[in-house]
Amino acid sequence: MPSRVDLSSFGIQSTWLKSTPQEQKTLLAVFAHPDDESFGPGGVLAKYSAQGAGVHYACGTRGEAGTLDNPDMLQGFASLGELRWHELECAMGFLGLTGLHYLGYRDSGMPGSLDNDHPESLVQAERATLVGKLVALIRSLRPQVVVTFDPHGGYGHPDHIAIHHAATEAFYAAGDAERYPEQISQGIKAYAPQKLYYTTFPKGLLKTAVFVLRMLGRDPTKFGRNQDINLAEIVLWDYPVTTRVDIGPYLERKEQAAACHRSQAGPAGMFSWLPLPLRRRLLGSETFTLIHPPADGHTQEKDLFE
Repeated sequence: MPSRVDLSSFGIQSTWLKSTPQEQKTLLAVFAHPDDESFGPGGVLAKYSAQGAGVHYACGTRGEAGTLDNPDMLQGFASLGELRWHELECAMGFLGLTGLHYLGYRDSGMPGSLDNDHPESLVQAERATLVGKLVALIRSLRPQVVVTFDPHGGYGHPDHIAIHHAATEAFYAAGDAERYPEQISQGIKAYAPQKLYYTTFPKGLLKTAVFVLRMLGRDPTKFGRNQDINLAEIVLWDYPVTTRVDIGPYLERKEQAAACHRSQAGPAGMFSWLPLPLRRRLLGSETFTLIHPPADGHTQEKDLFE
């Protein structure tokens, strides 16, 4: 089982919140920004942490290119990236994460933005180096389960897509001793995780939203605070739900973690006005697509470690 190894030589900055007992379940979530962990599978992360699993988050960037509606939030922080990282550390406490691992890149912003061209941005990262960092992390933490974005990154963010490709490649490379052999020579043994999942969600409600927006005369291809999210395209990116995990008892923890990300408008607060029992009924499960081992058409899991 994982020990608190120093991966700084690979360009990874790790923060450990608690110890990891021997012979326990371990999950590694790999995403791009502060808030991806809470607005996405935060309920699952909180659930498995509460049940004694080691739950780790590999975060690609500090979210430097995010939009900030209220500049006053920056008081006491040197940059937006510093503020957003502080928010992530707050969320870690509510989710009960074991470790946070920063991969050392800069937020690339949305498609077509100047941030895409920044030399330190995630989308400009050398692919082999980024994959190597994740291979070293997987080999060191030895998770049974790895979770990341789908091939479209949920809603098409360049960083989401980049981290998806790197995490998927690293999942398969980590068990191959011929890949990144310099790690083997440093005592980091090859290790193959058992299961790979992509986060997903049923598109039925979103398809209805696209229809309603058009009926109201609004353009569903220009959605969000910056009108840079194409809902009409997103509904076409449909992946089968193979795994549905009940997170009802942990929904409040997910909501508290999401509230830490106060500089970012997220979906978690949209239903906060509803009573908790009703929120649990509406939002009490998180869904995933099992990629490895390949799922047959009848797979309906209820547990990522199943």
